[in-house]
Amino acid sequence: MNDFIYKKYGGITALSASITDFSYKKHSHSEYAIGVTRRGIQHYHLDGHLQLSYQNGVMLFNPEQTHDGMAHDDSGLEYVMLYIEPHLLLEAVERREIFRFSNPIIYNKNIQYHIINLAKAVFKQENEHICDDLFIKLADSLIGYDTCDKLHGQDSLIFIIKDKIRSFSKANLRIDMIAEEFSMSKFQFIRFFKSQTGMTPYQFYLNCKIEGAKEIIEKERDVYSAISEYQFVDLTHLNRQFKKIYGLTATDYSRYMN
Repeated sequence: MNDFIYKKYGGITALSASITDFSYKKHSHSEYAIGVTRRGIQHYHLDGHLQLSYQNGVMLFNPEQTHDGMAHDDSGLEYVMLYIEPHLLLEAVERREIFRFSNPIIYNKNIQYHIINLAKAVFKQENEHICDDLFIKLADSLIGYDTCDKLHGQDSLIFIIKDKIRSFSKANLRIDMIAEEFSMSKFQFIRFFKSQTGMTPYQFYLNCKIEGAKEIIEKERDVYSAISEYQFVDLTHLNRQFKKIYGLTATDYSRYMN
């Protein structure tokens, strides 16, 4: 049995998930993702390294950090996640530059408590003031624990390349043309991109299309606008790709946004 529940408040999306035989495909998110393993063991690869989050583990994902995910064994897995838009977290912690969490998994009861409280408030659709106060408490607990480093680790060229690929998210991707623009052969380009991100350019391109479709669904509550704008073949195509990243179809996700 696999169950996914999403709710959104401002720039924060909360997810409550219970999975047994579901596996996330390799993907990344534009947001910071912060969560707690409630039951079982969260098994995932982050930047090519295996991570295991046991019960009460606090999981910290940086924007666009490549990962997959599944339950470690047949006993299944339950967890909550908060997806926080970068500008919102930067404002809350009073920083101007993007930072990265230095450790992917920590065990800290204070941070765990604030994640769960904010997630509950988002699911209950508490008023704005309550959610804002809980978010500030979470942000303070993260900075107080010194979990963060300045952005590092990726070649600066990769950020330019990512922006270029994003510009094709509503059109057909021509990897050979982009590679030529950066003075690489097609296969040199693919190898460089994967070495920096853990994904191929095409995987990143699909990821951008799905994230774009998700934003349209959240704003317009219309899956067919998402299909049209991001040039998915049909609803089945969008649903299939969407589920690989978010655990449920775009159609089901739109129901949670209503």
